[in-house]
Amino acid sequence: MRNLFAALENSAGVLAHRRGALERVQLLLADWALDRQRLADTEARMVAVLDELGLTVLVTSITGLSAVGAAAILAETGDLTRFPTARAVVKHAGLAPREKQSGAFTGRTKITGHGRPGLRLAAWRAVFAARHANPVYAARYQHLTSRETNKLTPTQAEAAIAAAILRHLHAVVTTGQRWDAEIATHGRPKPSMNSTAA
Repeated sequence: MRNLFAALENSAGVLAHRRGALERVQLLLADWALDRQRLADTEARMVAVLDELGLTVLVTSITGLSAVGAAAILAETGDLTRFPTARAVVKHAGLAPREKQSGAFTGRTKITGHGRPGLRLAAWRAVFAARHANPVYAARYQHLTSRETNKLTPTQAEAAIAAAILRHLHAVVTTGQRWDAEIATHGRPKPSMNSTAA
């Protein structure tokens, strides 16, 4: 800022063009405000579609996943019930792991990268909020990046979390049941005291 004001006091040309420069800044700020308004309108429409489909409560039951983030994913997948399994959604995004093999050579396992780049990006964006707000994803990320064998890089762990979000989203939409941290952690609900007594 000091340099900017020093330049504005310079009479060797900057001062003469100050009016045009400030006008340009005003136009940029107006464009920025318009873009923010358009983004807010678009996000409101996305959430309205989720509301119409009756999915807002289900998808936002996944802690850390916003209605807008879920809507962005669903805009890329379409109706999740058309996928027979959650793994099919992950493959559709290009987030399924693939081992590199040729003859006797076995390379590192990487994500395929095939599928819909827009879906991959939407899932990837959902990771950042979900990883910090969701204790299940936070613990999974910590485990993947700190385990002794086959430790993943932060980017690889984020890809694994993105795939988990897609699997969980498929589960809540196709079953019509809210996300459960216990099931997400262990794959099945704990048996109740009544069922163990029986």
